[in-house]
Amino acid sequence: MRGPGFIHLHVHSAYSLLEGALQLETILKLATEDSQPALGIADTGNLFGALEFSEKASKKGIQPLAGVELAIDFAAAEERISERGHVAWAGKSSVVLLAQTEAGFANLSRLVSQSYLQGDGSGTARARLDWLTPDSLEGLICLSGGPEGAIDMAFAHGQDANAIRRLDRLTELFGDRFYIELQRHGRVQEAAVEPRLIDYAYRKGVPLVATNEPFFKSAKEFEAHDALLAIAGGTVLAQTERRKLNDQYYFKTRAEMAELFSDIPEALDSTVEIARRVSYRPRTRSPILPKFAAAPDLSDADAVAAEAAALRAMAEEGLRARLASPGPAPGKTEQEYWERLEFELGIIQSMKFPGYFLIVADFIRWSKSQGIPVGPGRGSGAGSLVAYATTITDLDPLAYNLLFERFLNPERVSMPDFDIDFCQDRREEVIHYVQQKYGTEQVAQIITFGTLQARAVLRDVGRVLQMPYGQVDRICKLVPANPADPWSIERTMNEVPAFKAMADEDETVADLIAIARNLEGLFRHASTHAAGIIIGDRPLQDLAPLYRDPRSDMPVCQYNMKWSEAAGLVKFDFLGLKTLTTVEYAVEMVNLDGGNLRIEDIPIDDKPTYDLYAKGDTFGVFQVEGAGMRRALVDMKPDRFEDIIALVALYRPGPMDNIPLFNDRKHGREEVEYPHPELSKVLDETYGIIVYQEQVMQIAQLLSGYSLGEADMLRRAMGKKIKSEMDAQRERFREGAVAHGLKQSQADTIFDLLAKFANYGFNKSHAATYALVSYQTAWLKAHHPHEFLAASMTLDMGNTDKLAEFRSEAKRHNIELVAPCVNTSQVVFSVKDKRILYGLCAVKGVGRQVAEHIVEVRGDTPFKDLGDFARRVDPRVLSKRTLETLANAGAFDAIVSSREVAFAAIEAVMGMAHSLTTERNEGQWNMFDLGEPEPIRLPAGVPAWSTTERADRELSAIGFHLSAHPLDAYADLFEKLRVQRWGDFERAVKDGASAGRLAGTISGRQDRRTRKGTPMMILTLSDQTGSFEVIAFSEQINEFGALLQPGKSVILQVGADERAEGISLRLLSAQAIDGIEDTIERRLTVFAADAKALGSINAQLMRGGEGRVNFVVIRDGGAREYEIELPGAYRITAEVAGGIKALDGVTDVRLH
Repeated sequence: MRGPGFIHLHVHSAYSLLEGALQLETILKLATEDSQPALGIADTGNLFGALEFSEKASKKGIQPLAGVELAIDFAAAEERISERGHVAWAGKSSVVLLAQTEAGFANLSRLVSQSYLQGDGSGTARARLDWLTPDSLEGLICLSGGPEGAIDMAFAHGQDANAIRRLDRLTELFGDRFYIELQRHGRVQEAAVEPRLIDYAYRKGVPLVATNEPFFKSAKEFEAHDALLAIAGGTVLAQTERRKLNDQYYFKTRAEMAELFSDIPEALDSTVEIARRVSYRPRTRSPILPKFAAAPDLSDADAVAAEAAALRAMAEEGLRARLASPGPAPGKTEQEYWERLEFELGIIQSMKFPGYFLIVADFIRWSKSQGIPVGPGRGSGAGSLVAYATTITDLDPLAYNLLFERFLNPERVSMPDFDIDFCQDRREEVIHYVQQKYGTEQVAQIITFGTLQARAVLRDVGRVLQMPYGQVDRICKLVPANPADPWSIERTMNEVPAFKAMADEDETVADLIAIARNLEGLFRHASTHAAGIIIGDRPLQDLAPLYRDPRSDMPVCQYNMKWSEAAGLVKFDFLGLKTLTTVEYAVEMVNLDGGNLRIEDIPIDDKPTYDLYAKGDTFGVFQVEGAGMRRALVDMKPDRFEDIIALVALYRPGPMDNIPLFNDRKHGREEVEYPHPELSKVLDETYGIIVYQEQVMQIAQLLSGYSLGEADMLRRAMGKKIKSEMDAQRERFREGAVAHGLKQSQADTIFDLLAKFANYGFNKSHAATYALVSYQTAWLKAHHPHEFLAASMTLDMGNTDKLAEFRSEAKRHNIELVAPCVNTSQVVFSVKDKRILYGLCAVKGVGRQVAEHIVEVRGDTPFKDLGDFARRVDPRVLSKRTLETLANAGAFDAIVSSREVAFAAIEAVMGMAHSLTTERNEGQWNMFDLGEPEPIRLPAGVPAWSTTERADRELSAIGFHLSAHPLDAYADLFEKLRVQRWGDFERAVKDGASAGRLAGTISGRQDRRTRKGTPMMILTLSDQTGSFEVIAFSEQINEFGALLQPGKSVILQVGADERAEGISLRLLSAQAIDGIEDTIERRLTVFAADAKALGSINAQLMRGGEGRVNFVVIRDGGAREYEIELPGAYRITAEVAGGIKALDGVTDVRLH
């Protein structure tokens, strides 16, 4: 080694979460620039980056030394120390462990895993001293840990005896593989402790080793790193009692270290000696799978053969069943299926993957046997006939020309990757089955890392700098919010002038941005991959280090998805798809009356379903419920399943530009053209437009003689846009095309066309399977709308905005949504007599436990009154607040004359329930007392709620207006004035709208001042679809302030901005609805289920106005039985209309 002899052994990368500010690439760049031949990473408590570092370092010609800084619990083995002393220093007990050999890395991996899996569940790794045995420490080198380690902290806090005991114990455990670590960062503690460390080393013959413990790149980054430590500790920079380093904890060069330790050269020499003693680095492996259908003692080749035979038997049996029902696709022969099956099985065996297929087929078959809904497929796996035959997928790949090579390419060896959708509610059952089958120690999740992104890091740094929240908020909001393409701080500085201007004008802001830029992209926390599950052939801690997320009871591989696969671990994706649960719930409700609907058996050519698509009536329908997609459906008017597949593929930025052309060609408004006549065989289905990646592959096969495996390589090369690969593929394509009779210019033109669409094109297998799920939901909505909407609402119970939209959808389909009721409602949404009953669990603050309790004690006997309710319920389950919420929601309407009386009686209900419970518990309850229990005395003289108060209380309980809203009567008026509902406008803003007209009833007003001292106002309003806020500034307040009072209903012209935290509305103008309606002729139409409501309606009407009232009786079938105009003229207001709508027997009102 040329130059000073020093090797870094104690470097912290960004994987030392919220502590290390050095990315691995930066560390390796610094080491390369200093010609460092070896390098040791010792992240705090983890091996997250061990394999990644090993691979990247070795490619740079640097010897990687894999290690960890691990806390050891010495306290249990030491003499009793004071509680105060323990708090001060005993927790600081880390050492550095470096893997010397393969056995050493295995031991290190197991020890770190054990520290999490058998730890205290806090997410912090700490090893017990009694775990450290000669066998468990074989192949490990130990450094004493430095200033914040086990030895130095004991000396620094006057615990010399314990420090010596720890040194003796480590010397005993590691022998000549133990080194006493010296650091010189200019800290007082280092200088105070160093003589005692050296003294022990010389007396006991323990070697010294000099280390630098870098956390950041250079001294200039100290301020940013100090902010990082404050972020980690939840403190601020000005706070003195917090963890704080100094500017010397940077990545020093060999020359700097040689000068720093020139008086102890042997400590420098030890670093080189340690590097020479290390003979192992973590390496990548080929995929490792459990032997599914083979004896454990079989050789790998024999195991593959045995599993291939098992897969063949399963696939052949399955294909025979599929060919019997539903049979071959139109235009396909059974021979084509058998030939395709033979081809796929041959490829699967040659690539040694039959075991993978068997594992996936097993847990999917188990799921289906347990009644757990499984998706028909996802991703490119639907292109496999073997998958279809073994019921891994449920879509015939030959029927839709799906390609196996898009899934498993014989030209490129890579693991197959089935993504499996399961019912959201029962996904965990499938994972539990896999754990039981293979052993909990052989199944784990995969780690992911959250990073400090632009907005978040600006907020974090602003907090530790103690900058005003409002100022930081304004700065953050200048960073564009785009999750699909996140903006960095640097990009914002370059492309958002206002952002740069704030930095130029304010030194504090400039400091904030400079610090945040240094920290942006660092890892903030560890979490788990949403779907990935690893299954191994042995305990996974023998293959990779494991972690335990405090929020999960499953082990987690410490390597992320990319590096866990590189370690030979095989991932299976278990995804939860809410739509599958919606379909399951809907089918269960349909079958409650003795039906036998199986969603798999519905016809794929159902006209009512395509009519629903063609009308854009797809709110709630999977993949196609957005406003833009609904418009596209209306234009397309799909009439075959292939159209749905195409739309799923096309409706994305870029390809969606082709939707108008697709529609024009489909409906004959434009002639279909092909880039080459031969391509009609490939592009006929999509009217000459390249839509799918599979079409790119088929074109290369057809025109240039590619195999489909080669064509997949072409597609990948085009997607990556690597010039050298593209040039080679262009030459290959050109030669093949010319050999097939094309001119070179034609070949180049088509190649360029393919290159464009290879990037835009969508995976047809994925589009087809998701189109099938979409079709299933559309079929349910077309044929069973009540059950479909009830199921959809059940799955969105926690999203009141969505529930409000479903309420509007039900109303549009003339489906009654009945308010929650303690006598009729179930726990979730249900259907009875062609009406949707609101689920008790969907009322705000009424959890599932409360809802289940009410339904359970009700049984088949409805509650007679509040006294009966109090006698049956358990007050330990229900609270006063919960019952008040139920009263506000109308859940007691069936047993109490009015909501205000029910609300006022809740105290008495709780009192009776508590008294009766106490009597039962004390044995005073007489089950033979047949006397009628004394009823609850309902309070008298309770003031009636106004329509507005009733509506506001209902809004607070349900989240939207269910039974009546002050605006209900104005539907025709709003239609004339083109007033949008909040739910519709919200979607329009997300599609690009920046202004609109809304109506709302004001429920809240906050008067405030801007930073400049001018008036501003925050209004809270609601309409039938939900609540929203509008900000008004001084100009609008001066002009419209008198109108903007709580309880008033107004029409607003608003401007809108979409931001990361939601949609921001600002007032442009306002009008009182009463003022507008006075200029319009008034007529009230009241719809009722029978004539009994007429008396109550008359009592609400006020004579003396100019309005007319029509009364309409509508029977269950929807036909008008009769319609009359009430004699006389009436004063008709929104308040009157709202009050009438709330009456029993009234189904709707319309104000004309």
